[in-house]
Amino acid sequence: MSRHRVVLFSATLAFYLAIVWAVVTTSWLVRLDWQVMFFRPYQQWPEIHAFLDYYVVLGQRGPTAVMVAAWLGWRSWRQHTLRPLLTLATSLLLLNITVGAAKLGMGRLGPHYATVIGSNEMGLGGDIFPSGHTANAVVTWGILAYLASSPRARRWLSALSAVTSLGVGLTTVYLGTHWLSDVLLGWAAGLLILLALPWFEPLITKAELVLFDLRDRWRARRGRPAPEPALPVAPGVLTARGAPAAPQAPAGQPTAPDQPAPAEPAVPVREPVSLTRTSRGLAHLAPGPHTARSERTPVTPAGSRRPPHADRLPRGTSQPARPLTGG
Repeated sequence: MSRHRVVLFSATLAFYLAIVWAVVTTSWLVRLDWQVMFFRPYQQWPEIHAFLDYYVVLGQRGPTAVMVAAWLGWRSWRQHTLRPLLTLATSLLLLNITVGAAKLGMGRLGPHYATVIGSNEMGLGGDIFPSGHTANAVVTWGILAYLASSPRARRWLSALSAVTSLGVGLTTVYLGTHWLSDVLLGWAAGLLILLALPWFEPLITKAELVLFDLRDRWRARRGRPAPEPALPVAPGVLTARGAPAAPQAPAGQPTAPDQPAPAEPAVPVREPVSLTRTSRGLAHLAPGPHTARSERTPVTPAGSRRPPHADRLPRGTSQPARPLTGG
């Protein structure tokens, strides 16, 4: 949890409490709610009513959760991790608990069911304060920006989720299903959940480890074979074909020049599957610190690269005396 995020969380929480206090005390915000309700936006611009009836679905919990879960499920399968799905589940659980408790606790009625003009309609058994559509749009589409893999994608997805949630909130005001203050509190409620997610990252990581452990136990009970372990390769210089090089002679013991090089092992050594293109290209390099040429043990491959020459003899043999010619 960075310091910048803590400051944003504190400011959003203060804004949330200020909206609640303004509605409870029947301040100017409640009067603005009634003015917007009497304006009846759905009668002022009836030509966009059909489109907004479909657009508001982007704030419904069921359809949006299915769409986002499908995308994050594909990402989890590609990346072999459960973090995207577990993060989405955690955010939706927090959304249901916090927003649901606030709705039932304040019990505010909506514009269509208002009883007294100018009142805040609190404590009358309603469930619209804060706006669930708005809070759900902020959380569901904002989770894509939270899980973005690059800063550029995070910026674009943050702007897209902000515009989408803003449009969903204003659409509910247009349709007359929410007060304007409901939408303001819904934005704050959704943003609080996104800002608080880093505090739940250790719990998400622990849950992922537990689920993977249960999966491994289930596979073991079904008798599925474990994955084949990679063959260990002794540390040392590797030849060009990937096999271990010949063992070095002990220090101080001379190497016989006429002694043939030891034969390569008959069992082929498998190349590890996890080698990348870069590591395969550098497999011929000897690991460890560089040594001087005089300190290296000569490794002679089978055969010689020089073409045979009739006049050359192996090193260490005496050359016979040449016959004297002339007279």
